[in-house]
Amino acid sequence: MTHDHDAMLWEALDGQTVRCNLCGHQCVIAAGKYGVCRVRRNVEGKLKSLNYGALVALNADPIEKKPLFHFLPGTRSLSVAAAGCNFQCAFCQNWQISQAPRDGLSVGGATVSPAEIVAAAVEHHCPSISYTYTEPTVFFELAHDAATLAKERGLKNCFVSNGFLSALAVETIAPVLDAINVDLKAFRDATYRTIMKARLEPVLECLKALVKAGVWVEVTTLVVPGMNDSPEELQAIARFIAEQLGDSVPWHVSRFHGDYKMTSVPSTPLRTLELACRMGKEAGLKYIYSGNVASQANESTYCPACRELLIERAGFTVRKNRLAGGCCPGCKTPIAGVWSAQ
Repeated sequence: MTHDHDAMLWEALDGQTVRCNLCGHQCVIAAGKYGVCRVRRNVEGKLKSLNYGALVALNADPIEKKPLFHFLPGTRSLSVAAAGCNFQCAFCQNWQISQAPRDGLSVGGATVSPAEIVAAAVEHHCPSISYTYTEPTVFFELAHDAATLAKERGLKNCFVSNGFLSALAVETIAPVLDAINVDLKAFRDATYRTIMKARLEPVLECLKALVKAGVWVEVTTLVVPGMNDSPEELQAIARFIAEQLGDSVPWHVSRFHGDYKMTSVPSTPLRTLELACRMGKEAGLKYIYSGNVASQANESTYCPACRELLIERAGFTVRKNRLAGGCCPGCKTPIAGVWSAQ
């Protein structure tokens, strides 16, 4: 990659060594070396972002694809990504671009400036921009610059993230970030260390910090057989969301399909997803959705008070939206979310 750009959120240490303060890894990087993400490098004592403006994806997607179900439903979001990730998930579904720098592949991407990203969102009539597909944390400088310009144009910004942002990163991006879907991949630190090559605690702290900062948060858990599908672990995730983040935070439980280095693992049984949904309800969560499953009733939004159907979905399509000013038209109960682009 040749898109060198001055990095944000780092500090100089002794000699030419630096510490990156962007994510939970807190990498200490010697001159000439890379961080865990492989897209941040110490160049003569200064930290550089190597993927600034090097987009590997730019598409107008349904916002439901993120998935964000309580954020401007039925609209499209301009989705952008640069290569790289600070996790090493063996089941990554976008490994061709997220793991490319680590796997030694060259993914330069098309040179696109923050201003051009915002202009593309306007051209495609997208009221929001989503920084997604890989991990927005590792193209933080590009995302921050584009999000700042987007805000000035009246657009909203979304992250689809593993939630490994540092407290400083959350503080820095929160003023221009409207929504985020965080993958809470498990609830055991051992799983994070073994499968993701990361840690659980920074993700939990990031989620709490995002809620406190006023960013709209939705959580996704990809339920992987043998990894995070025990009743005890699903219950723990549901309770954490309800008790630490809030009972109005939507929880998306998604079906696993083998990919990357875990192609031999079977798909998630439907009964396991049903169990997760039941655990969510028992924990007091108001909005629980199933993903990656055809013809699931758990795609739609119902009023938590009177159970009236509010938003009817089929896949990534909104068939009907009966929300009136963010309230149930029947019993007038307020429904948590971001319902207006204004």
